[in-house]
Amino acid sequence: MSEEPELLFEVDGHVAVITLNRPQKLNAVTPEMAHAVEAAIAECDASETIRCVVITGAGEKAFCAGSDIRTLDGYKTPWQFRNRGDYCDAVRLCRKPTIAAVNGYALGGGLETAMSCDIRIASTNARFAAPEIKLGWIGGGGMAAGLSHSIGASNAALMILTGDPVDAETARGWGLVSEVTALGDLLARARAIAEVIASRAPIAAETAKLNLKAAHAMPYEKAVEYERDLQTICFATEDAREGRAAFAEKRAPVFKYR
Repeated sequence: MSEEPELLFEVDGHVAVITLNRPQKLNAVTPEMAHAVEAAIAECDASETIRCVVITGAGEKAFCAGSDIRTLDGYKTPWQFRNRGDYCDAVRLCRKPTIAAVNGYALGGGLETAMSCDIRIASTNARFAAPEIKLGWIGGGGMAAGLSHSIGASNAALMILTGDPVDAETARGWGLVSEVTALGDLLARARAIAEVIASRAPIAAETAKLNLKAAHAMPYEKAVEYERDLQTICFATEDAREGRAAFAEKRAPVFKYR
C-alpha cells in the first residue's frame, strides 16, 4: 500500500479544504509539501467553482510546526535557501478568501501560515509561537509584519524575542484569532464561515480581500481612493446587477462569478 499523501485537498461545493497531513511530525512542512501547497493554491485560484479556502492540520496536536528543520540543511547555499519556494507566500497571495482552522501547535512557519490567511479561528488547545530565536535565526515568512499588524508592536516583540508560546485565549484577546472553539467543533465552524463567504458575490469577496490588504499597506487617503476604484469595478459586474435585481425582487441572489 502506498503511503498517505502529505497534503490532502478536497472540494465540497464552493469550499476547498487543504490539510497538512504529517500528524506524526506535527505537520512540519517538507519542500515537497511546500510545492504541493503552492499547487493547491494555484488550483483554487484557477477555479471558478471554489470561492473560499480552509487550511488546517491533520490530527489533534498541531496545525503546523513550520518547516521540517531536518530538511533545511539540504539547501546548498544561503542564496538557494533565500529563494526557495515558500508555502506562506503561496497562502498569502491566494486570491480567494482563506480561513485558518488552527488545531494545536502553530509554530514558526505554521504561525506564519495561519497569519497568511484572512481569518483565523483556533481550538482551545491551540498554541502559537515564534520559536526561531531559540534555534539561532528569525522567521522569514512574514512573522514580524504579521504579528505587528495582528497583535501590536509590544506583543509581537514579546513573542519574537522570547520564542515562548501563547495559548488560544491569549491569542484571541490580542486579536491574533477571531474565535476559539472546542477542538471537535473547529473544522465544522471553519466550514460554516467558509460557506457564508462562498454564498456572497465571489468577485466582491476577492476584491474585498484586495481592499483589506491595501488598507494595511497604503496611506489612509490613498487607501480610500483605491477602495472607491475597487467599488466601481465591482459595481459594473453582472453579479452586482444580479444583487440589485434580487434586492428589488425580494429574492435570494444567484451569483455566477461574472
